[in-house]
Amino acid sequence: MTNTRIYFFVVFAMMLSVYACKKETIAPEPEIAFVSASPLVVTQFKDSIEVVISYKDNTGDIGDESANEFSLAVKDSRLAHPDFYHIQPLTPDNKKLKIEGELKIKINTMFLLGTGTTETTILTIKLKDREGNWSNEIKTPVITIQ
Repeated sequence: MTNTRIYFFVVFAMMLSVYACKKETIAPEPEIAFVSASPLVVTQFKDSIEVVISYKDNTGDIGDESANEFSLAVKDSRLAHPDFYHIQPLTPDNKKLKIEGELKIKINTMFLLGTGTTETTILTIKLKDREGNWSNEIKTPVITIQ
C-alpha cells in the first residue's frame, strides 16, 4: 500500500513540474485603451480634436520608419472607410522590447456631411504593428460637429 502511495506521489509531482514549466504565451498584437478626447463639441472647419490613447505591446514593433506605412486607423462613424496615419517607431533601432505609453492623435478639422446644422460621430481607433497584427478597437465618446 505504501509503495502505491509513493508511486502516485511521484507521478503527481512529475505532472505538476511539467505543468509549472509550461511557457507563458505572449500576445503578439498591441493593446490599446481610450484615455481622453477633447473637445467633444467642435465647429466645422475650425476645431481639431485631440484623442489620447494608451498602448501596450509585448514586442515593441509599433510604428515604421517609412512614411508610406500607416499604423493607425481612425474611422468616423459617418463614413464607410477609416483614415490612416503614420506613426514613427516607438522603440530605438526597432528593438524587440515590451513597451507601454500614450499616443496623442490630432484629428484635423471636422465638417458636416449633410445639410443640417449639427451632426454627431464616434471615432473608432485601432493600431497595427509591423508584423501586421491589429490591436483591439476603441471608441471615443460622441463628438458633436456644429
